[in-house]
Amino acid sequence: MTEPLGDSVARAVGRLLSDRQESVAVGESCTGGLVTARLTAVPGASAYVLGGVVAYADEVKVEFLAVERGLLRRHGAVSGPAAEAIAAGAAARLGAHWGVGVTGIAGPGGGSEEKPVGTVWVAVSHNGRSWSERHHFPGDRDSVRRASVDVALELLLRRLQADPY
Repeated sequence: MTEPLGDSVARAVGRLLSDRQESVAVGESCTGGLVTARLTAVPGASAYVLGGVVAYADEVKVEFLAVERGLLRRHGAVSGPAAEAIAAGAAARLGAHWGVGVTGIAGPGGGSEEKPVGTVWVAVSHNGRSWSERHHFPGDRDSVRRASVDVALELLLRRLQADPY
């Protein structure tokens, strides 16, 4: 039986982090801990996964991940700047080399014309730099959340591969 793609990406992330002796922390909104769960499903993940924060409420983003209130007012919780701040905040608060941030609208409600259901921002932070991507996923809540986990881990893998030790 072949390994699901997401599992192979999580394993590749784990190998790179282990080889580099670096760590990761995750801040999650719409995925509710699924990114952290995927990372920690890999045997030996305790060597490089420091932890994760599920921050659904804006107040939790502000208090636990140090996301600035003004940033949330200006851009909204579902935005590139918010995802980058969540990633950077997770890394800083947990003392990790790398941070991952996910925020979005998984549905079925909560969307708008500007940010419809299925809109998700993922971000990675490392050494004071951040990268974010906007995605839109069709389907039900579970499909949006699962797809968000996949793209978050893929972005982390790409950044690990692109960033020299």
